[in-house]
Amino acid sequence: MDQFTFGVVDQSPIRKGGSAQQALQETVQLAQLAEGYGYHRYWVAEHHNSGNFAGTSPEILIGQIASQTQSIVVGSGGVMLSHYSALKVAENFSVLKALYPDRIELGIGRAPGSDQVTAQALAYPRPVANIQEFPQQVVDVIGFLAGTIPEGHPFSSIKAQSESSPESLPGVWLLGSSDYSARLAAALGLPFSFADFFGTTAEHGPMIADLYRQQFRPSEYLEEPRFNVALQVICADTEEKAELVLSSNNVSRVNRLKGIREPLVSPEEAIATQFTPVELQHLEQSTKHLIVGTPEMVKEGVTKAAQAYSTTDVSIATNCYYFADRIRSFELVAEAFDLSE
Repeated sequence: MDQFTFGVVDQSPIRKGGSAQQALQETVQLAQLAEGYGYHRYWVAEHHNSGNFAGTSPEILIGQIASQTQSIVVGSGGVMLSHYSALKVAENFSVLKALYPDRIELGIGRAPGSDQVTAQALAYPRPVANIQEFPQQVVDVIGFLAGTIPEGHPFSSIKAQSESSPESLPGVWLLGSSDYSARLAAALGLPFSFADFFGTTAEHGPMIADLYRQQFRPSEYLEEPRFNVALQVICADTEEKAELVLSSNNVSRVNRLKGIREPLVSPEEAIATQFTPVELQHLEQSTKHLIVGTPEMVKEGVTKAAQAYSTTDVSIATNCYYFADRIRSFELVAEAFDLSE
């Protein structure tokens, strides 16, 4: 079996009765444990006004995690670039790269990570950015980071840091769940990470992976396609335990269908929840590609998914009500794949 490279995608989930402070502290603690288990990278997400995720500022969280770990690569999964100026994002990650050389990755997303009103608040009093400008924003971020803004650009005299150079560029990834960012990553010669963990994207995911590889054009940053897939996984000592842990997420999925974004409920509350036939149908569709079960079941599921995407670069998203269940899930996956060796 090919050797896998494993990473973590952490959305900093908030539990019912818990707090954002607790969720963020658990993110840092989990990163420390993941490093010990043998995970290669740790990406933190960006959500705004969500009610169920605490990570609103990945660049701040990245610095905290990097300062309390030793070697694991830390990055954003991702920075929602449309909310920010390319220069400011480049400045933030230039500082992080200077403080933690060879350990920082900048994952860039196109989605707002919020509702439309919140997106307006993030831009206020300026208008919301035109999403059609996203490709230019990506090009500008890279240019500012590497000190390669071309002559004729209105900001060609500006660098994110005085030492900006191609060597100072952190690992830059484009993230997405559709062909848009895959095509853009291919055109720019950048790595691409596909969000299979949403639960609704796996049907077309392998086709997008193939599209990315077919359209990839080598760049000064990357000679060959580099593809990562992020999967949603819950691993437990028994299948029954894994299904119990999953029940909290099932309530959240149904709530999102209703436009409700609330913290994770406990498994005990979740299993007592009665779903309508429509809700049950939604759960059947949105969870059929999740990888849930014992270490043996999860190993088989992850391996099959990786084969479908033709990659050995895999990230895992795992949200649980009890932090102990979350820790155990990552520990069992690491043991199943011998990550510590």
